[in-house]
Amino acid sequence: MQPIAPRGGTWSVGQGRRLVLGPRATIMGILNVTPDSFSDGGRYAGVEAAVAAALAMVAEGAEIIDIGGESTRPGATPVAPLEEQRRVLPVIEALAVQSDCLISVDTYREETARLAVEAGAHIVNDVWGAQKEPGIARVAAETGAGICLMHTGRERAKLPDVIDDQRLFLTESLRIAAAAGIAPEAIVLDPGFGFEKDGPENMLLLARFGEIMDLGFPLLVGTSRKRFVRGIIGRNDPEPDVATAATSVLMRERGADIFRVHNVAVNRDALAIADAMRAAAQGARW
Repeated sequence: MQPIAPRGGTWSVGQGRRLVLGPRATIMGILNVTPDSFSDGGRYAGVEAAVAAALAMVAEGAEIIDIGGESTRPGATPVAPLEEQRRVLPVIEALAVQSDCLISVDTYREETARLAVEAGAHIVNDVWGAQKEPGIARVAAETGAGICLMHTGRERAKLPDVIDDQRLFLTESLRIAAAAGIAPEAIVLDPGFGFEKDGPENMLLLARFGEIMDLGFPLLVGTSRKRFVRGIIGRNDPEPDVATAATSVLMRERGADIFRVHNVAVNRDALAIADAMRAAAQGARW
């Protein structure tokens, strides 16, 4: 397959910061401050432990740390907004003091997003694509924060074709973002691997990933330790990080810019090879 050049460009992420995308893959480290996330629930319950984990990921090469206070795994029990904020806000505040990394808050709630940006977050990462609480788009517009709009198949009827459904859902998310006044350079999109998609759907989305490049925005992807990755390798490994890195490389070849992962080091090394091969093919020195 002929590699597809990533969208690239400059992502405006708030707090006066910008992130250059394109030449090299960007890694977003996952930090769940929850008791019940599918991979690392309960591991970073205290502020000190959470910040230490974030700093370790930054040292390994993560440019963004994505902090979530509510599990998004299928069947997870929702938490109250105040509990979500109790979990994430102290970690954001402490990390903002100790590191100049970019901080993302993984939330679909308008109030949590606003408080997180006030605490020092640069990015709002919404797994409902601004369609659960559309007011979250106003938060991004008013604060200048970057926003990631993710596709999901939850709580609605999907179109039969995975790419048609991507375009349908994400076009509506982009409409909400534009109506709120979010600048285009503040937006990235996420196809939402694993969110109400079975194994074959996920694989088809991966295989046809390049087809969503025509939406015109940089793409963030998150396959890390997902159920379909474990299914492909044929065993219930709770941390299939090598297999995750393989999907990261495949999606880099299909145009993805940002990779949301648990294991930063493994994905960093795999993506470095992919980027070096791209540079060599273009006649550039790495």
